[in-house]
Amino acid sequence: MAAEEFGDVTVTEKKLWEELDGKMPAGRVLVKDRIADSIFQQIQTRPGEYSVLALPNLNGDYLSDAAIALVGGLGLGPGANIGDEVAMFEATHGTAPKYTGLNKVNPGSLILSAEMMLRHIGWPEAAELIMRGMAKAIKDGQVTYDLARLMKAEGRKGVTEVSCSGFGQAIIERM
Repeated sequence: MAAEEFGDVTVTEKKLWEELDGKMPAGRVLVKDRIADSIFQQIQTRPGEYSVLALPNLNGDYLSDAAIALVGGLGLGPGANIGDEVAMFEATHGTAPKYTGLNKVNPGSLILSAEMMLRHIGWPEAAELIMRGMAKAIKDGQVTYDLARLMKAEGRKGVTEVSCSGFGQAIIERM
């Protein structure tokens, strides 16, 4: 589909190697067609080779979960569905009913989804504040239980487990 509808800006791997001698033309996007089990492995072992994944719903769901596990887990996975006329931003994960009302769950996924929304509507300054605040809160070890568990398992010192609202406050204080 990419070659048919966007042939002027895309190059398939087949064309790259058979017609272009492996020389990627400037201003083009390389389309890598992968089967699910192959990309599942590659997104974990060679994530730098991919900047966008266009996938059907089920494959997109488990591949995005696998990819976000590399950087902290579902609590940090933002989501966006962007069309020509409408855009929707949401957490990539589902609900966690057993944590309802406990002020415990990582709000990072929703906060990062809002950050993407701010960029989308043309407010990059606000988006940068959010990114700066979140990066500093994580660096300072002021994180929710899911990130605290991972950071402590890696031997990180000075990690303080905070509540959902506490993580939000830590981000705000570091903006």
